Amino acid sequence: MYTVKILRQDEPNAQKYYQSFQYSGDAQTVAQMLNELNKRVPFADIDGEQARPVEWECSCLSKKCGACAMLVNGIPRLACSSFLKNIKGRTITLEPLSKFPVIRDLIVDRSYVFEMMKKLNLWLENGSWGADGTHEQRYNSAKCIMCGCCLEVCPNFNINTEFAGAAAPINAFRILDQLRDSGQIRTVANNYMKYYFEGCGKSFACHNICPLGIPVEELMVRSNSIAVWKR
Repeated sequence: MYTVKILRQDEPNAQKYYQSFQYSGDAQTVAQMLNELNKRVPFADIDGEQARPVEWECSCLSKKCGACAMLVNGIPRLACSSFLKNIKGRTITLEPLSKFPVIRDLIVDRSYVFEMMKKLNLWLENGSWGADGTHEQRYNSAKCIMCGCCLEVCPNFNINTEFAGAAAPINAFRILDQLRDSGQIRTVANNYMKYYFEGCGKSFACHNICPLGIPVEELMVRSNSIAVWKR
């Protein structure tokens, strides 16, 4: 038997409140548990009071989209890969990521991340080439699903600033490593300095939090090497 404590918000800018539910089913992950909870008829909380279904996002349920990112007992995780057997205790607290505006319950607006990628100019305008020996690093860079977990733990990230957070060097490396056009290289490098390098405090809080296991520090060093140190 689990007690599931959920931080809820009925609409943007509304007052937040916790609501608890009991769960004793066969779900293996937090995502499966939420699906099973929402199928209950009638839907009631731990006190027997009628409640509305819990709003949360999912798409693939297989660590491919990042939509189900949330705080599980205070740690940013993907609900689809948060296994109940690995959670200590019998109380599971679910909260939305705190660095983004809440739309409803566990759903947040992460559009800021994608807008920052546009500002960084992270796309190829002309032909590309791949440096020898960096295939694995480009593959790791491409694994980023921009879920926001790394941004949640970053002490410098705030959507009221123009700091892109760890999503910038992770995604920038793949482009910087393939660019041939010197003009675009300068553009990306200048944007990288403005929207990432100048705002990063090098706390490396992002390094071990990635649910995909992306080597954040290595890609950060490689992106810095190209964009900042011109190596």
